[in-house]
Amino acid sequence: MNNPLASRIRPDELCDVVGQKHLLEKGRPLYNMIESGNIPNLIFYGPSGVGKTTVASIIARKTKRALRRLNGTNASTNDIKEIVSQLDTFEAPNGILLYLDEIQYFNKRQQQSLLEYIENGKITLIASTTENPYFYIYPAILSRSTVFEFKAVEWNEIVPAVERGFRFLGEENNIPVTLEDGVAQKIARGCGGDVRKALNSVENCFYSTGVNDGKKHITLKSAEELTQKSAVKYDREGDEHYDILSAYQKSMRGSDANAALHYLARLLEAGDLPSACRRLMVCACEDVGLAYPQIIPIVKAAVDAALMVGLPEARIPLADAVILVAQAPKSNSGASAIDAAIEDIQKGRYGPIPRQLQNKHFDGEDAEIKGQFYLYPHDYENNWVKQQYLPDIIKDTKYYIAGRNKTEQAFKSYWDRIKGESK
Repeated sequence: MNNPLASRIRPDELCDVVGQKHLLEKGRPLYNMIESGNIPNLIFYGPSGVGKTTVASIIARKTKRALRRLNGTNASTNDIKEIVSQLDTFEAPNGILLYLDEIQYFNKRQQQSLLEYIENGKITLIASTTENPYFYIYPAILSRSTVFEFKAVEWNEIVPAVERGFRFLGEENNIPVTLEDGVAQKIARGCGGDVRKALNSVENCFYSTGVNDGKKHITLKSAEELTQKSAVKYDREGDEHYDILSAYQKSMRGSDANAALHYLARLLEAGDLPSACRRLMVCACEDVGLAYPQIIPIVKAAVDAALMVGLPEARIPLADAVILVAQAPKSNSGASAIDAAIEDIQKGRYGPIPRQLQNKHFDGEDAEIKGQFYLYPHDYENNWVKQQYLPDIIKDTKYYIAGRNKTEQAFKSYWDRIKGESK
């Protein structure tokens, strides 16, 4: 009885998991992996309470490996060593399935300590994180793992879980339970896509309601009061977590300060300070960028201040920065330029670095013409001299196109004049 309701009614089969149909429907890659029993190293990424631990538990039951659990918030390198010591013993003859929750709290050294064992297959890692794994997980771990993104659960998918929770508590306590119309929907809508929070509200409603005429009748008023207290007020109308983040950034990009402040408020009311800061910083770089390059250190200072003082005071520097980003002139020329360059690299459009740019000061015997021939720009008028910098195969490629804003056009005019004079 000390276990939370969410743990006591955790599904045993994939078909009973709430939401995540994009991952767990028959024929989907993750479903097929689990059903086959051949489990690679996995990283589950998504918000809290959406089924990451549940799916990991189901996987554990389908494998013959010994299951070990660690939580990144309190586990140490010694805990990893203890698990490693069990390999090739009677405790784990077929290897170990390690479920590492909140892996983002493991530092680089702790994550590196797992590499050898997930590389040779003696440990199969299933890690979960609420943060973007490409920012928080060591690249060598990522390269050896398959990432699956779990999403906030739609409120209408949570309703059956809420109703099941009330039935379970009634049976567990031998007390019939009835619900006033709208109770299950109210709890489901108020949990922000988090099934665990919804079931916590179910418990609160159940145990705070007295017995009348041999049964418990859960009222809508009770659900409203206890859901407000127990559930993050993140998504009252059923919108998904990532929809709010998307709307937040798109409102700043679209120069609508009022809408941007609205979505910032929803993030802060949910306590999601890291996401609010991260998206704000990205928007300053991606969407304002070179139109007002001074904005990047300004927004960084506001983000640093917000993270330093914490909520609720963090709302003040963040509001200032959000309004600034929304009102600033916009240019995505920098983001477009680097994306175009990356696309070339991914397509194999690159070649040897020109001789004059290489970090060499000698020539091999096979060099037909000896010498590096680098021209030092500061030795020339206007600190510029024409020479080739890109590899031969793409020597005339242009990735950057100046945005139609005052700052970039001023730079363009300057260089058009300098380079035109030097022809």
